[in-house]
Amino acid sequence: MANEIKKVVLAYSGGLDTSIILKWLQETYNCEVVTFTADLGQGEELEPARKKAEMFGIKDIRIEDLREEFVRDFVFPMFRANTVYEGQYLLGTSIARPLIAKRLVEIAQETGADAISHGATGKGNDQVRFELTANALDPSIKVIAPWREWDLRSRTQLLAYAEANQIPIAKDKRGEAPFSVDANLLHTSSEGMVLEDPAVPAPDYVAQRTVDPEKAPNEPEIITIGYEKGDPVSVNGVKLSPAALLTKLNELGGKHGVGRLDLVENRFVGMKSRGLYETPGGAILLVAHRGIESITLDRGEAHLKDELMPKYAELIYNGFWFSPEREMLQALIDKSQEYVSGEVTVKLYKGSASVIARSSANSLYSMDLVTFEEGAVAYDHKDAAGFIRLNGLRLKTWAARNKKANS
Repeated sequence: MANEIKKVVLAYSGGLDTSIILKWLQETYNCEVVTFTADLGQGEELEPARKKAEMFGIKDIRIEDLREEFVRDFVFPMFRANTVYEGQYLLGTSIARPLIAKRLVEIAQETGADAISHGATGKGNDQVRFELTANALDPSIKVIAPWREWDLRSRTQLLAYAEANQIPIAKDKRGEAPFSVDANLLHTSSEGMVLEDPAVPAPDYVAQRTVDPEKAPNEPEIITIGYEKGDPVSVNGVKLSPAALLTKLNELGGKHGVGRLDLVENRFVGMKSRGLYETPGGAILLVAHRGIESITLDRGEAHLKDELMPKYAELIYNGFWFSPEREMLQALIDKSQEYVSGEVTVKLYKGSASVIARSSANSLYSMDLVTFEEGAVAYDHKDAAGFIRLNGLRLKTWAARNKKANS
């Protein structure tokens, strides 16, 4: 395939691994490389990536601020479904990959590139997410995954390659890194090394986005989140853009130690992995969205959403964001959000985010129906007798059969 590749678009962070990949692509494929660096709110200065790419002679260097698109078009649609993978994980890494891969494909089409390339290893889920997205958006595009092609199998070999090719190595990269980090505006993910043994508690220094809940403020903080058609639009009455809103909630949640998760998950590629995830803003949004849905969704809508959510979460985790089945589910989810508007009041306190009030002009909650006081109500207690009798009919038939059979 090497002779067929004239130009490649590389997902480039400017770190050691992708810098090695950049040089390796130039040597192995003798091709032009376009670098693409996405700002998804990882909190790092991205201009050094430009300078490093220039050092390699790269002429076409793309650095794009995708924070608003990330939250608006990927995070918020996912949160409309109250999405959690395996009951806990808010999919912070999973939901970022389809956006990065989408832009890789688009840039390849814009520049006439033959292939895209990523730095995901052969053991992880990210390789699947990048490549399934590419398959869905441009079936003709080629994908180069260096970790599945080259013979660099150890950290020592990587460092030796970097030194041989005059690739700058940061001082902290020469020693053994205590753990690896992936971050974006939704979460911080820490994995590997000191975190690999699930029997050993994570060291305190791993957490970066949240304070220790035990050291969080001793006074709770009350916040109000406004919703329009399933999406959060304001915090404490102040209208905010999607990225600004999530940034604000990250700040509030992080201060109170909200959103920490020590998880052993089942990877799509077949192994288990342990990671420490911090999703302060996302954890707040999950409980707040459920709070506003509790008064605006009919029981049938709410229960159907909960039944479908695990499948929806699995599709995202496994890399099928751009798939017909995910889009079908999204249409159903979005339909359910037409009347999910109002305000939710949330209390933040020592690692927890809990709903304490909710209101909506579209509320289905009827004080007249639930009150214990006498009043003009549309509910006749006597109706319950027939309701129970009909629902109990099959149970009586079942019990009578069993009694007869065992007598």
